[in-house]
Amino acid sequence: MGYAVKKKPDGKFTYKDRLTWPGDERWELIDGKAYDMTPAPTTRHQQIVVNFGALLREKLKGGPCRVFIAPTDVVLSEHDVVQPDVFAVCDKNKITAANIQGAPDLVVEVLSPATSIKDKREKKSLYERLGVREYIIAYPEDMFIERYRLMDGKFSEPDAAGAQEILTLAFVEGVKIPLWEVFEIPPPTEQ
Repeated sequence: MGYAVKKKPDGKFTYKDRLTWPGDERWELIDGKAYDMTPAPTTRHQQIVVNFGALLREKLKGGPCRVFIAPTDVVLSEHDVVQPDVFAVCDKNKITAANIQGAPDLVVEVLSPATSIKDKREKKSLYERLGVREYIIAYPEDMFIERYRLMDGKFSEPDAAGAQEILTLAFVEGVKIPLWEVFEIPPPTEQ
């Protein structure tokens, strides 16, 4: 079942505008357009977010990168404020008490019916334009990921990895994520 993405009716909004909206509403701004973040994600979606975030945090422990999960505001510009599902920031100067100021090094979005087109189109374009080094889209039902890497200011064609594979991250050297742990399936059997 698909969901329509709700937008505020008129205007080009700023982060300052968004801060005045009711606190029980979650909105993202992309090019000044407001996108509603409801309905709430499914438990499957959230479990993948938690798993990816926990694995990433463990693998990055002791280094300069910090891992965050939604809802944390990432202020990319006055008109671009998003709340990625999972993300890593390696520049401590971007981390403030209230939000993140600037592009994360890694963003992971777990698709849900309400946001999948936005994640694959508007957010992908935004992340590319504003310098996210690695963008991963996780498909919870099909249990695979697509990964885009920023090269010379443009995202590469996507790599794909299945749930029985290990994802070697590009934004930081030596970090490998066993995707079976993300998707909560048995590990591959030795052959």
